[in-house]
Amino acid sequence: MSAAHDAAAGQHYPQGALYVVATPIGNLADISLRALQVLRLADSVACEDTRHAGALLRGYGIEKEHGRLLAVHEHNEAEAAHEVLRRLGEGQRVALVSDAGTPAVSDPGNRLVAAVHAAKHRVVPIPGASSVTAALSVAGTLPLLGQPGFVFVGFLPTRASERELALQELRHEGRCSVLLEAPHRIESLASALAQLGDRGVTVGRELTKQFEEVATMPARELPGWLGAHAQRLRGEFVVVLHPHVLGTDSSEPDRVLAVLLEELPLKTAVKLASRITGAARNDLYAAALELRNNGTQDADL
Repeated sequence: MSAAHDAAAGQHYPQGALYVVATPIGNLADISLRALQVLRLADSVACEDTRHAGALLRGYGIEKEHGRLLAVHEHNEAEAAHEVLRRLGEGQRVALVSDAGTPAVSDPGNRLVAAVHAAKHRVVPIPGASSVTAALSVAGTLPLLGQPGFVFVGFLPTRASERELALQELRHEGRCSVLLEAPHRIESLASALAQLGDRGVTVGRELTKQFEEVATMPARELPGWLGAHAQRLRGEFVVVLHPHVLGTDSSEPDRVLAVLLEELPLKTAVKLASRITGAARNDLYAAALELRNNGTQDADL
């Protein structure tokens, strides 16, 4: 433990900087040594909820006076940024934390980070536990399907029309899509995804916590899985929607490509056709060149 402490304590922590500190998404043991050192050194801690942050710090034996905890949440972020900038101007180290995970991604903090950048102060990332990478690591889809990366969707829109449009866009996504969802809306999301039938989904519930559950199934089975046990409707959810994979109709990529080439430049059409159908981009590019050379499409390189 002494060596671990020395590894973090021996590093440089500049003053007058905002430290974006990832905190555990559930299990308090998932805190980095560097995060603990920054939280100890911080002159101020900007947080979503001062009571939650105070309890978190005490869990690690770190005490901060009340005036050292500054509330920065979605309703006051613009105003609170002025106070953070004042403290940075005084040379303070300010740690930014959310209730769980990494600030400024799906949690508040993005406007504050932008304001700090605009004021020419340094912003230092202190990475840590992530529900997104945790879920992807156990979904087991990326290397098997050879798909290029993943799409972080986060929380879908709350308005019904916008939510439906977002789901329709995911229907033909050729990459893994990672969604976050709250317990009071998970049944609605499950019903919508069930329309994708045999499309694979991996659901992570309460990741890193005592009652963590991870399960992979066809999308049509997700509502039944949730309804099988009452406790499955509790907690926070990460849902990995597996990539759209072509069916047995081998003409589908060519059909989609031909339609796109009518309106778009060749490279753009190829890129979108690959995302929609899951077909290899190189194959689609060769097909597009053949269509152009045969004079059936007038595409712009």
